[in-house]
Amino acid sequence: MKLSPPVVRDHIDLPHGFPILVSQTEGVSPPFQRLHWHTPLEINFIYRGSGYYLINGGRYDFREGDIVLINSNDLHRAVETESLVMGIVMFDPSYLALEQRYDTELLVPFREMGFRFDNVLDRDHPQLVKLWSLLAEMREEYLRKEPHYEAVVRAQLVRFLAYVNRYFSKDSGNGSLHARGTETIRNVLHELEERMEHPWTLKELSDRAHLSTSRFSSLFTQVVGTSPMDYLIQLRLSKAVELIETTDGKIIDIASECGFRNLSNFNRLFKQHIGKLPSELRA
Repeated sequence: MKLSPPVVRDHIDLPHGFPILVSQTEGVSPPFQRLHWHTPLEINFIYRGSGYYLINGGRYDFREGDIVLINSNDLHRAVETESLVMGIVMFDPSYLALEQRYDTELLVPFREMGFRFDNVLDRDHPQLVKLWSLLAEMREEYLRKEPHYEAVVRAQLVRFLAYVNRYFSKDSGNGSLHARGTETIRNVLHELEERMEHPWTLKELSDRAHLSTSRFSSLFTQVVGTSPMDYLIQLRLSKAVELIETTDGKIIDIASECGFRNLSNFNRLFKQHIGKLPSELRA
């Protein structure tokens, strides 16, 4: 009896401090020929050839010029049908958590896949060329790695997602419900930003939103792309980086001001997410 290959979770090693990978592949490498899933969000742009994806049981054909979006934890595998060459962007959704203070729907194209958005963007849409231009520029910046390329790549990724939201959304029929959920999370984001030093708990945040902890966590992750507590860590670390770079305050005081009660935990999280220790940022 022939056994089916196991469905595995792929661990994608994204760089610390800059969790974005931009690459190009010819054909489909063996690891991606099998059914798999991973946490990073994925964007494919097809330079040449054709193939199809099997995503959560559905088949999605693609060809030269197409752009394909794959959500976190989607079960998928790629199949080449003819001389496939494609670009790939993978990124940690929590990396853009701070941008969602201003646009809470930034990652909705992934979170509402199959409802308001399609995995394969409309190839006949006149704005597709604008998205292609951004992806091509992103890849060039990533490969050259000239000074401040990280900021340019991040900005281009945000623009790409904003344009997908603007031009490729479909009427899902539950717009008012979605709007209420988004507004609920927007209010929570505002309060977190205003009082990031407060020792927030998941229960307290859920109560502010008048939701159960499970429903609140699910809604927050759907809208923001990361869990409430992971978002709070990103928010606090971003503020800490700003204070370390622009003030002479002591590291321990900055950690406390940003909501970290334990210096060793602050150093550990800082190293994990930023890629270096707080003291090294000033060196």
